[in-house]
Formats: sequence, structure tokens, C-alpha cells
Amino acid sequence: MLALRQALISLLVLWPIYSLEAARILAIFPFPGPSQYINVVPYLKALAARGHEVTSINAFPQKKPLHNFRDIPVLEVFNNYDEIITDLGDPMNLWEENDFINKFFVDITRAVFLNKEVQETLLPPGKDHYDLIIVEALRSDAYYGFAAHFNAPIIGVSTFGADWNIDELVGNTSPFSYIPLQTTGFTDRMTFRQRLTNIVDTAIAWLNYNLVHMPKQVEIYEKYLPEAAARVPLNELNRNFSLVLLNQHFSLSFPRPYVPNMIEVGGLHISHKPAPLPKNIDEFIQGSGEAGVIYFSLGSNVKSKDLPAETRETILKTFASLPQRVLWKFEVDQLPGKPPNVFISKWFPQPDILAHPKVKLFITHGGLLSTIESIHHGKPVLGLPFFYDQFLNVERARQAGFGLSLDHKSLTQQDFKHTIERLLKEPQFADKARQMSARYRDQPMSPQETAVWWTEYVLRHKGAPHMRVAGQDLNFLAYHSIDVIATLLGGALLGLILVVFVLWKLAKFCQGFGQSKTKKQKNQ
Repeated sequence: MLALRQALISLLVLWPIYSLEAARILAIFPFPGPSQYINVVPYLKALAARGHEVTSINAFPQKKPLHNFRDIPVLEVFNNYDEIITDLGDPMNLWEENDFINKFFVDITRAVFLNKEVQETLLPPGKDHYDLIIVEALRSDAYYGFAAHFNAPIIGVSTFGADWNIDELVGNTSPFSYIPLQTTGFTDRMTFRQRLTNIVDTAIAWLNYNLVHMPKQVEIYEKYLPEAAARVPLNELNRNFSLVLLNQHFSLSFPRPYVPNMIEVGGLHISHKPAPLPKNIDEFIQGSGEAGVIYFSLGSNVKSKDLPAETRETILKTFASLPQRVLWKFEVDQLPGKPPNVFISKWFPQPDILAHPKVKLFITHGGLLSTIESIHHGKPVLGLPFFYDQFLNVERARQAGFGLSLDHKSLTQQDFKHTIERLLKEPQFADKARQMSARYRDQPMSPQETAVWWTEYVLRHKGAPHMRVAGQDLNFLAYHSIDVIATLLGGALLGLILVVFVLWKLAKFCQGFGQSKTKKQKNQ
């Protein structure tokens, strides 16, 4: 029965390709953090495998040539990247933090347009053509200009889910009362104070981007794509997306409203058939016995080697006291004081490791890709968040019941060991992780199949304008019905003024009538 179901799904996904001509697709994913590209590259490869010609602007070109897949490397985006990640930990107020992040993305955007191959092969009008633009929708609006440049529909991919910036691309509604800003660390169950903070933080982020940094994106667009900019202003392009694919799913976080052209594809990067592990890693895991293995990784942006010496010492002493073996993603070959139950490597096949039944716990920075992988494979987590949405992801894990969190800045051996032991010995954490996994996996198509199907839907229907909500054609006042509310309030105020005026006139009349009557009585 399962085999028949999978065959029917495959037929459903594959059938439209027979009636769809191969498209030329330009993908723009230049962010220097590996996680974002890891998330989308299987999707782009799947499109290439289906006959589409994919040109990908990215910072991580393929090591081996791939059929129908052309890289345009933009390695310039790595300039000062490590310093920027380090500076993220510096104390900043909310306006300064938004300034810092937005400037970073402006610099990446400019680096793409200054790239030699981009300038020679993509920018000259009429030199090339593309049928579809796919972009990482991440505070880099000038990229959207390629849609006007090639007169092609545009699809956005958000590797972290939705926020106010992503919502605006398709006119989506996100009530402040239960949709938190990614950086607040709040969940959908907010207190009054958190809801107040959520509105203030979102307003500051919106104002900073639109008043300070959007003009810089417009400047880049008009400078490098002048003909397109003369035809279509940027504020129209960023309200005319055909589709937005979200690396999120309601089973991973919480249910929320989406317009028809926002599609959840959380776990887009995950292969549903784990590959065999390298021999040395497999032997280390197999030798762990009943105690099992803990996997520890801080992702691709935060480096374990850069942790303070005191924190590293605390971690090492804790691991040495455990009966479990530990796989630790560590970025240099030597780790002084490493106990024999710890295996270090600069790289691990993370999804394949988490799929192994002897891996009992994932100690993570709380990145969204790592969180999704832990849920997919049903592993409890211990979160050590550092920045951005990591606090939110770890809080969701704690609230859902399959994880706990600690502050890496104040980590003690006692707290670290106690928390690890709780997650390993108290069965509710593993049980909840397996329950979350079952919910997430219960989907009619895999995230990658879903993304490919909707991408080709946009191609088949020439940009699918019928999915675009009418709200995208309304200005701010009309969209939020401020003009209607103002009219109603104005009418009510006018009515109140009229009532007060009539009562005042009536009171004056009564007063005058009373005085006249009193005077008449006196005269008599």
C-alpha cells in the first residue's frame, strides 16, 4: 500500500513535466553563510534534473560540473564575514542592530552587481534571457530587478520562514498578537508585555529598513539595471512575487495564516534516504554500546574553536564525565584536553548522523535547519543559541517539550551535565521528539517535491497572477482601512459635535426662556 501511494505521488509530481517546456532559471543565493545555500541547492539541483537550465549566483560553487547547472561564484561576499559574525555579539540598541544587519545585506547586494561575470553575462540588456527568477528573499530588494530586466516572473525563497519583510512580498497578514518577530525569541503564546515589545520591535525594524536602507537598494537597482528601473520601480517589483517558498511548517512551529502563493516547504534540504556514514564515524558510533552518542555542533557561522577557553574547558570536563560518546564539530585538528570519548571533525554529515538510532541527543546552536533536522529524525535537543532566530527556535523546542536551553555565556559544568542527563534519562523528551517527527513527516509530498511542483505551476501559468491578492494594489492607508476608520471616526465625531451643539442651543433656549418667564413674573 505504501509503495502504491509513493508511486502515485511520484506520478503526480512528474506528470506536468511532459507538458512543460524546459525553462531557463536564474537563481540568486549569494549569502556567505553555508546554511542558506545548503537549504536550497537540492531544490535547484532537482529543477536541473528535470531538464531546466539553472544558472546559480552563489558563494559555494559545485566542486564537480553538473548537467544543466551553471555556477556564477561571488566569493567577494566572504570579505570580512568572520569579523561581521563576531561583531554581532557586541552590545547594540535595536536601531543599531537593524542598521548593522541591513548594511551587511546592502554590501552583499552591491558585491553581486559588481561581480565580473554578472556584469558581463547578465547585466547587458538583450544579451541573455531567463524564464524565471528565484531569489533568496532576504533584505536584498535590488536583486528583484532581474525580474524586470528579463521580463520574467519571480519566486522568493525564505530560508527562515516568514516575517514582516517576507509578508510584504505577497500581501500576507501577520497579526502582531500571535506572530512574533524572529529576533524577539518569543513564541505565538505571548504575554501582554511581549506583545507590546513585538509591536515596538517590528515598527523599529520596518522604519529602519524603509527609511534608511530601502533607498540604498533603489540606488543599486537604478545604477546597475537602469532600463528596467525606468520601466518598473522597485516598490512595484517587491509587491509582485508569483510565489514565496518558506523553509517552515506548522508542525515545526505553530499554525498561522498564509495567502495562496506562500507555500511551506520546511526541510527542503533533507534527503529522506540517509546515506551510509564514513567508516571511522560509523565505527565510533557503533562502539558506543547502550549509552549511545551525543552529537554537538554550533553550525556553520558560529565556530566552536572561537569559544572562550573557559567555556571549552567546561564542555570538555562535562563530556569526559559522561558514559556517552560525543561527536563534536570542531574547526581545527587539535583540541587540547580532548577525552577519549570525544571525536572531533571539521565536518560531519549532520542529517545522516541524526538519522542513526544510537544518536540520543543533539546539542545545537538552534539554527532553523538544525532544528528541522532534529525534528525530522526525532531527536531531543539542548539549545545554546547565539543570535537572530536561534533563540526563537530553541524556545519553540522547549515549549513543544522536546528540548531544553542554556546560556553559553554563563555555562557551568554542573548545569550542563544536569541538563544533558535530564534530556537523556527523562523519557518525555525523546517521546515528544518522536511525536513531532511523526507529525512533520505526515505530508502528501516531500518538501522538495512540493517546491518543484509549485515552481513549475508558476511556469505553466505564466507567473500565476491569479494567486496574487488584491491587497498588493492598495496603498498603506487603504490596506489597513485607515481611511475607512478615519471616515467613521470623523463621522462619529461630527455627529457628537452636532448633538453637543443642539444640546447647547437647547440649554441656551431653556435658559433664556426661564429668564424671560422670571422677568415677566417680577413685572406683574
